[in-house]
Amino acid sequence: MEEIKKNHSGDGILAIVIIALLLVVDQTIKVLVKTHMCLGDSIHITDWFQILFIENNGMAYGMTLFNKLVLSLFRIVAIAAIGYYLWRLVRQPHKRAYVVCVAMVLAGAAGNIFDSMFYGLIFDQSTFSNVSHLVPFGTGYSSFLYGKVVDMFYFPIIVSHYPDWVPMKGGEDFVFFSPIFNFADSCICVSVAVIFLFFRNELERIGEVMGYRKKPEGAANNEQSDTK
Repeated sequence: MEEIKKNHSGDGILAIVIIALLLVVDQTIKVLVKTHMCLGDSIHITDWFQILFIENNGMAYGMTLFNKLVLSLFRIVAIAAIGYYLWRLVRQPHKRAYVVCVAMVLAGAAGNIFDSMFYGLIFDQSTFSNVSHLVPFGTGYSSFLYGKVVDMFYFPIIVSHYPDWVPMKGGEDFVFFSPIFNFADSCICVSVAVIFLFFRNELERIGEVMGYRKKPEGAANNEQSDTK
Protein backbone atom coordinates (compact mmCIF):
# COMPACT_ATOMS: atom_id res chain seq x y z
CA MET A 1 0.00 0.00 0.00
CA GLU A 2 1.32 3.41 -0.95
CA GLU A 3 2.36 5.63 1.95
CA ILE A 4 0.27 8.74 2.53
CA LYS A 5 2.44 11.77 1.82
CA LYS A 6 2.63 14.59 4.34
CA ASN A 7 5.03 16.75 2.29
CA HIS A 8 3.03 17.92 -0.70
CA SER A 9 5.32 20.61 -2.12
CA GLY A 10 6.25 18.70 -5.27
CA ASP A 11 2.99 16.98 -6.11
CA GLY A 12 1.18 20.14 -7.17
CA ILE A 13 3.90 20.72 -9.76
CA LEU A 14 3.72 17.05 -10.75
CA ALA A 15 -0.03 17.39 -11.35
CA ILE A 16 0.48 20.49 -13.52
CA VAL A 17 3.17 18.74 -15.58
CA ILE A 18 0.97 15.67 -16.11
CA ILE A 19 -2.01 17.79 -17.18
CA ALA A 20 0.12 19.85 -19.57
CA LEU A 21 1.80 16.82 -21.15
CA LEU A 22 -1.45 14.92 -21.63
CA LEU A 23 -3.12 17.98 -23.15
CA VAL A 24 -0.24 18.40 -25.60
CA VAL A 25 -0.43 14.74 -26.64
CA ASP A 26 -4.23 14.85 -26.97
CA GLN A 27 -4.32 18.03 -29.03
CA THR A 28 -1.39 16.99 -31.23
CA ILE A 29 -3.15 13.76 -32.19
CA LYS A 30 -6.46 15.54 -32.85
CA VAL A 31 -4.95 18.31 -34.96
CA LEU A 32 -2.93 15.83 -37.04
CA VAL A 33 -6.03 13.71 -37.67
CA LYS A 34 -8.30 16.68 -38.43
CA THR A 35 -5.85 18.35 -40.84
CA HIS A 36 -4.74 15.18 -42.67
CA MET A 37 -7.89 13.03 -42.91
CA CYS A 38 -11.41 13.43 -44.27
CA LEU A 39 -14.37 12.35 -42.17
CA GLY A 40 -14.66 8.57 -42.34
CA ASP A 41 -11.08 8.03 -43.50
CA SER A 42 -9.31 5.18 -41.75
CA ILE A 43 -5.74 3.98 -41.38
CA HIS A 44 -5.44 0.22 -40.93
CA ILE A 45 -2.92 -0.55 -38.19
CA THR A 46 -3.93 -4.13 -37.43
CA ASP A 47 -7.10 -6.18 -37.93
CA TRP A 48 -8.23 -5.08 -34.47
CA PHE A 49 -6.98 -1.46 -34.43
CA GLN A 50 -7.67 1.41 -36.82
CA ILE A 51 -7.34 5.18 -36.87
CA LEU A 52 -10.86 6.15 -37.98
CA PHE A 53 -11.73 9.85 -38.07
CA ILE A 54 -15.16 10.87 -36.81
CA GLU A 55 -16.53 13.88 -34.94
CA ASN A 56 -19.25 14.00 -32.31
CA ASN A 57 -21.17 16.47 -30.17
CA GLY A 58 -21.43 14.17 -27.20
CA MET A 59 -19.58 12.77 -24.27
CA ALA A 60 -16.88 10.11 -24.10
CA TYR A 61 -17.17 7.40 -26.77
CA GLY A 62 -19.64 9.50 -28.75
CA MET A 63 -22.49 9.32 -26.25
CA THR A 64 -25.05 12.14 -26.40
CA LEU A 65 -27.26 12.82 -23.37
CA PHE A 66 -27.81 16.59 -23.59
CA ASN A 67 -27.73 19.30 -26.23
CA LYS A 68 -24.34 20.71 -27.13
CA LEU A 69 -24.47 23.93 -25.09
CA VAL A 70 -25.67 22.19 -21.92
CA LEU A 71 -22.98 19.54 -22.30
CA SER A 72 -20.22 22.12 -22.85
CA LEU A 73 -21.30 24.16 -19.82
CA PHE A 74 -21.51 21.01 -17.72
CA ARG A 75 -17.96 20.11 -18.74
CA ILE A 76 -16.67 23.54 -17.75
CA VAL A 77 -18.31 23.30 -14.32
CA ALA A 78 -16.95 19.77 -13.87
CA ILE A 79 -13.42 20.83 -14.83
CA ALA A 80 -13.58 23.74 -12.37
CA ALA A 81 -14.78 21.43 -9.59
CA ILE A 82 -12.10 18.79 -10.30
CA GLY A 83 -9.42 21.47 -10.49
CA TYR A 84 -10.48 22.94 -7.14
CA TYR A 85 -10.54 19.48 -5.59
CA LEU A 86 -7.04 18.73 -6.91
CA TRP A 87 -5.77 22.07 -5.61
CA ARG A 88 -7.06 21.24 -2.12
CA LEU A 89 -5.93 17.61 -2.34
CA VAL A 90 -2.24 18.37 -2.86
CA ARG A 91 -2.30 20.63 0.21
CA GLN A 92 -3.42 17.80 2.49
CA PRO A 93 -2.05 14.34 3.30
CA HIS A 94 -2.53 12.25 0.16
CA LYS A 95 -1.23 9.43 -1.98
CA ARG A 96 0.82 10.53 -4.97
CA ALA A 97 -0.68 7.89 -7.28
CA TYR A 98 -4.14 9.21 -6.48
CA VAL A 99 -3.05 12.75 -7.37
CA VAL A 100 -1.76 11.40 -10.70
CA CYS A 101 -5.14 9.77 -11.40
CA VAL A 102 -7.10 12.94 -10.57
CA ALA A 103 -4.74 14.94 -12.79
CA MET A 104 -5.41 12.49 -15.64
CA VAL A 105 -9.17 12.91 -15.23
CA LEU A 106 -8.78 16.69 -15.32
CA ALA A 107 -6.52 16.55 -18.39
CA GLY A 108 -8.95 14.32 -20.26
CA ALA A 109 -11.93 16.53 -19.47
CA ALA A 110 -9.99 19.65 -20.45
CA GLY A 111 -8.85 18.05 -23.72
CA ASN A 112 -12.41 17.46 -24.89
CA ILE A 113 -13.77 20.81 -23.76
CA PHE A 114 -10.93 22.49 -25.67
CA ASP A 115 -12.35 20.96 -28.85
CA SER A 116 -15.82 22.29 -28.05
CA MET A 117 -14.56 25.74 -27.14
CA PHE A 118 -12.13 26.45 -29.98
CA TYR A 119 -12.25 23.96 -32.87
CA GLY A 120 -15.37 25.58 -34.34
CA LEU A 121 -13.54 28.92 -34.30
CA ILE A 122 -10.18 27.89 -35.79
CA PHE A 123 -11.01 25.11 -38.30
CA ASP A 124 -13.22 24.96 -41.36
CA GLN A 125 -15.66 22.09 -41.73
CA SER A 126 -14.39 18.52 -42.04
CA THR A 127 -16.35 16.58 -44.68
CA PHE A 128 -16.24 13.17 -46.29
CA SER A 129 -14.41 14.67 -49.29
CA ASN A 130 -12.41 17.59 -47.87
CA VAL A 131 -9.72 17.83 -45.21
CA SER A 132 -10.13 20.60 -42.64
CA HIS A 133 -7.68 23.52 -42.46
CA LEU A 134 -6.83 26.16 -39.90
CA VAL A 135 -8.62 29.44 -40.58
CA PRO A 136 -8.41 32.93 -39.03
CA PHE A 137 -9.81 32.92 -35.49
CA GLY A 138 -13.57 33.28 -35.43
CA THR A 139 -14.14 32.31 -39.08
CA GLY A 140 -14.48 28.57 -38.57
CA TYR A 141 -17.40 26.20 -39.00
CA SER A 142 -19.12 26.99 -35.68
CA SER A 143 -19.21 29.28 -32.67
CA PHE A 144 -17.71 29.22 -29.19
CA LEU A 145 -18.67 26.07 -27.23
CA TYR A 146 -20.22 24.47 -30.32
CA GLY A 147 -17.12 22.83 -31.77
CA LYS A 148 -17.15 19.09 -32.41
CA VAL A 149 -14.96 16.63 -30.51
CA VAL A 150 -12.47 14.70 -32.66
CA ASP A 151 -12.36 10.91 -32.18
CA MET A 152 -10.09 8.44 -33.90
CA PHE A 153 -9.21 5.25 -31.99
CA TYR A 154 -11.21 2.25 -33.15
CA PHE A 155 -10.72 -1.29 -31.83
CA PRO A 156 -12.96 -3.76 -33.75
CA ILE A 157 -11.61 -6.69 -31.77
CA ILE A 158 -14.31 -9.08 -33.01
CA VAL A 159 -16.15 -8.53 -36.33
CA SER A 160 -18.88 -11.04 -37.09
CA HIS A 161 -22.65 -11.41 -37.59
CA TYR A 162 -25.51 -12.19 -35.25
CA PRO A 163 -26.92 -15.70 -35.85
CA ASP A 164 -30.12 -15.69 -37.88
CA TRP A 165 -32.09 -17.01 -34.92
CA VAL A 166 -31.34 -13.96 -32.71
CA PRO A 167 -34.54 -11.87 -32.40
CA MET A 168 -34.40 -8.40 -34.00
CA LYS A 169 -30.65 -8.72 -34.70
CA GLY A 170 -30.41 -11.90 -36.74
CA GLY A 171 -28.04 -11.55 -39.69
CA GLU A 172 -26.87 -8.04 -38.76
CA ASP A 173 -23.22 -7.11 -38.32
CA PHE A 174 -21.72 -7.50 -34.87
CA VAL A 175 -18.61 -5.60 -33.74
CA PHE A 176 -16.90 -5.84 -30.38
CA PHE A 177 -15.57 -3.23 -29.40
CA SER A 178 -17.43 -0.64 -31.53
CA PRO A 179 -17.02 2.77 -29.78
CA ILE A 180 -14.58 5.23 -31.36
CA PHE A 181 -12.76 7.42 -28.86
CA ASN A 182 -9.79 9.73 -28.41
CA PHE A 183 -6.76 10.08 -26.15
CA ALA A 184 -8.63 12.33 -23.70
CA ASP A 185 -11.36 9.70 -23.29
CA SER A 186 -8.65 7.13 -22.55
CA CYS A 187 -7.12 9.31 -19.84
CA ILE A 188 -10.50 9.67 -18.14
CA CYS A 189 -11.54 6.03 -18.35
CA VAL A 190 -8.19 4.51 -17.31
CA SER A 191 -7.75 6.86 -14.36
CA VAL A 192 -11.37 6.47 -13.17
CA ALA A 193 -11.02 2.68 -13.34
CA VAL A 194 -7.82 2.81 -11.27
CA ILE A 195 -9.46 5.13 -8.73
CA PHE A 196 -12.44 2.81 -8.23
CA LEU A 197 -10.19 -0.25 -7.97
CA PHE A 198 -7.48 1.08 -5.66
CA PHE A 199 -8.53 4.39 -4.09
CA ARG A 200 -11.98 3.86 -2.64
CA ASN A 201 -10.86 5.28 0.70
CA GLU A 202 -9.86 8.49 -1.05
CA LEU A 203 -13.30 8.70 -2.66
CA GLU A 204 -14.87 8.48 0.78
CA ARG A 205 -12.69 11.42 1.88
CA ILE A 206 -13.77 13.81 -0.88
CA GLY A 207 -16.04 15.68 1.52
CA GLU A 208 -13.19 16.10 4.00
CA VAL A 209 -10.79 17.33 1.31
CA MET A 210 -13.32 19.83 0.02
CA GLY A 211 -13.94 21.11 3.55
CA TYR A 212 -17.67 20.47 3.85
CA ARG A 213 -17.32 17.43 6.06
CA LYS A 214 -15.17 17.31 9.19
CA LYS A 215 -12.50 14.67 9.58
CA PRO A 216 -13.06 12.01 12.24
CA GLU A 217 -11.45 13.18 15.47
CA GLY A 218 -9.16 10.15 15.65
CA ALA A 219 -7.91 10.64 12.12
CA ALA A 220 -7.24 14.32 12.72
CA ASN A 221 -5.25 13.54 15.88
CA ASN A 222 -3.23 10.90 14.05
CA GLU A 223 -2.34 13.34 11.28
CA GLN A 224 -1.24 15.95 13.79
CA SER A 225 0.94 13.44 15.64
CA ASP A 226 2.45 12.18 12.38
CA THR A 227 3.49 15.68 11.32
CA LYS A 228 5.19 16.53 14.62
